Amino acid sequence: MPFHSIEDPARLRRVLEATLLLEADLDLPTLLRHIIDEGRSITNARYGALGVLNEDGTALSEFITVGLDPEEEQRIGARPTGKGVLGLLLSDPRPIRLARLSSHADSYGFPPHHPPMTSFLGVPIKVRGEVYGNLYLTDKIGWSEFTSDDEGLVGALAIAAGIAIENARLHTQVQEVAIFEERDRMARDLHDTVIQRLFAIGLSLQSMEANPAALRNTDRLKSTIADVDDTIRQVRTSIFELGSDGLGRGLRDNVLSLLQDLRPVVGFDVRASFEGPVDAAVPDLVGEHLLAVIREAVTNIGRHAQATMATVVVTATDGHCRLRVEDDGRGMGASESGGGGLGLGNLRRRAEKLHGQFEVDSPVGGGTVLVWQVPLSQ
Repeated sequence: MPFHSIEDPARLRRVLEATLLLEADLDLPTLLRHIIDEGRSITNARYGALGVLNEDGTALSEFITVGLDPEEEQRIGARPTGKGVLGLLLSDPRPIRLARLSSHADSYGFPPHHPPMTSFLGVPIKVRGEVYGNLYLTDKIGWSEFTSDDEGLVGALAIAAGIAIENARLHTQVQEVAIFEERDRMARDLHDTVIQRLFAIGLSLQSMEANPAALRNTDRLKSTIADVDDTIRQVRTSIFELGSDGLGRGLRDNVLSLLQDLRPVVGFDVRASFEGPVDAAVPDLVGEHLLAVIREAVTNIGRHAQATMATVVVTATDGHCRLRVEDDGRGMGASESGGGGLGLGNLRRRAEKLHGQFEVDSPVGGGTVLVWQVPLSQ
């Protein structure tokens, strides 16, 4: 096979055409597969692959192969995660050329049903000093090993691949910012329109309740007012969820997850609602105690209250974090309401430790109401 110099216009034109694909409206996997194909073509390699690093740069999140038929890929099964020579390219991102892949000290071997591969060329996909992955080629046809010219040409393709990956991630970030801004706008619209209108309806209903002509509908009016108040709380919860950036688990998620875990203890779903910027305003220390109090209170309901319904309300307003736990169970006796029974003393001590207050009561209508409140500033 005649040797082609890097000055070969045909080979250089292929690299240029591959870089021009960056302007095409192609999804990232398709574009990367084109780049692998070009690398195989200009180096006369039998197989090609491209590994994309995860955001942390610690392992391969994607591995695209070209040259294997679908049946071969299915028989091989698991894709590489970054061991052996591939792992060396992750820890030391410099080009590697090998006449025999298995002869390298870091060679990890091949999984069952993997075709044999001898010569190897691996180049890092790097843009402005940041490594995004690696481009691999194996089995140069008609030649014992890949050449330095192959390395130079494939290195140019790797830069194009890096730009494509960087552009895709930047595009994703821009989309996330746009989504967050739209959610923020929706939250403001909800607050400015829905909350205010509901509040006005609630005031109107309250004024109707005081009208003697409405006495026969008092119970119905009270129920409607309660429904409006509950709707306002739920909308506020939605507003703060829309306004959050969605990164990581906040206090809301932790409370909901805890209540889900406690469902077998109580035998039913405990309803939860939130008021105020719970995720943003409640410090970690208060949040840890709050979750412990919820666990203790809900566990008590399941073990002792014989309840069929329970609610948990968490608020972060007026400089305080306030928890209200209510159930429709059998209530408490005098000894229990004194604060020492059913683990209530522990809940009181948690409140006092954070300079807060703890109250528990059994309303005339039955059930138990527990209120735990501490300052947000600790």
